[in-house]
Amino acid sequence: MRALSALVVASGLLLTGCGFTPIYAETAEGSPLRRIAVSTQDDRLGYRLREQLEDALAWDRSAAPLYRLETAVEQNRRPLGRRIDDTATRYELTVRAAWTLTPIASGTPLTGSQSVTTTYAAADQPYAAIAAQQDGEDRAAAELARLIRLDLMRALAG
Repeated sequence: MRALSALVVASGLLLTGCGFTPIYAETAEGSPLRRIAVSTQDDRLGYRLREQLEDALAWDRSAAPLYRLETAVEQNRRPLGRRIDDTATRYELTVRAAWTLTPIASGTPLTGSQSVTTTYAAADQPYAAIAAQQDGEDRAAAELARLIRLDLMRALAG
């Protein structure tokens, strides 16, 4: 029994030494990702992307930002499949985001871009069609935020 408890304590100490963080732990206080102010275009998709980015970066509103992240988003919707009345049964939504990370103090801005494609079903009812399109935009914004966060992590680690 003592050997088992010693093993549990030793493994806990080893895990803390390797940088292991529990899934529900708070993010690192000193992380530069937490101090990136995000600005996007003033439309629904831009707003959703900004929300997703702020969540993904765990933006600390109480601290002064170290960086400014500006994004430009464009979307393209393409019909897929046709009914007998020549209306689309599905749509393919491609969203591209070009981003620029600028240090507030001084330094060279970093740039990049990401693209995401999602699909959604076309509905006959107007409200259902709008809801499906907005759901596709929300999924695209969430995936773009994840990809941009990965880009920023790579850029800031180097």
